[in-house]
Amino acid sequence: MASELKSLVAELTNAVNRKQFDNVNTLLTRAKRTLLLQNALIPTSSTDPQLLVLARETLELGALSAIRQTDAPAFTRYYQQLQPFYDLEREANNTLDTKTSQRSKITGLYLLLLLSSGDGTSFHTVLEGLVEEASLKERNVEDDPFIKYPVDLERNLMEGSYDKVWRETNSERVPSEDFALFSNVLVGTIRSEIADCSEKAYPSLPISNAKNLLFLESEGAVMEFAQQRGWTLRDGRIYFPVEPEAATRSEKDILVASSSIIENAIGYARELETIV
Repeated sequence: MASELKSLVAELTNAVNRKQFDNVNTLLTRAKRTLLLQNALIPTSSTDPQLLVLARETLELGALSAIRQTDAPAFTRYYQQLQPFYDLEREANNTLDTKTSQRSKITGLYLLLLLSSGDGTSFHTVLEGLVEEASLKERNVEDDPFIKYPVDLERNLMEGSYDKVWRETNSERVPSEDFALFSNVLVGTIRSEIADCSEKAYPSLPISNAKNLLFLESEGAVMEFAQQRGWTLRDGRIYFPVEPEAATRSEKDILVASSSIIENAIGYARELETIV
């Protein structure tokens, strides 16, 4: 049975790497059924360590396949199923082979998923556990590039340094192709934040400036985005809706409210213009 499962996992690895997702889903079903018959999907102290390794590899491949198919709920389920295996890895008397473990990568991807979905509470809960574990081993959690990447992005987002987030998601520092899949989601978050701040900071903006400010590829994309937000387009400018409470505030107060965010974004927009 173990040899059959090992062959299945090898086929599954190949299919995931080739992004043959129809085949992946079929192989995952077969592998999980085999593991279920061996009572290996939930690890226990009496389970054959070789089966545990194959079960962990199967679930990790399922998680990576879910990410590559942009199926966040499926990825989350695989992440949760993997936690008992990762708990075993943390035990001092662990007999589970960790050489092939992708725990670090899967955990980093989960942190990035939480960050992309705006779940800051869960993000920090997971991160605190990792920090505590690293400190017990006299290590720094950010020594791990898979963990450091989402942590840096979260820090920059909290600071309003959206230009830094944009650079990180488009740089060689992205740990792997799987992490790059979140770029559009994160940039969408950035764009929404900048749009919110722009509405508070300015009565209007030229469409040409808004293109770089909002990290959009064309003025046509700006106009489409503006219509989705309910902004008014007139004479080459975007006019933001005026909130009733904002009408009584001075222009200086409005500008101060979001100055750091807007300055960072505009600074990056100017850099883009220089590069182009």
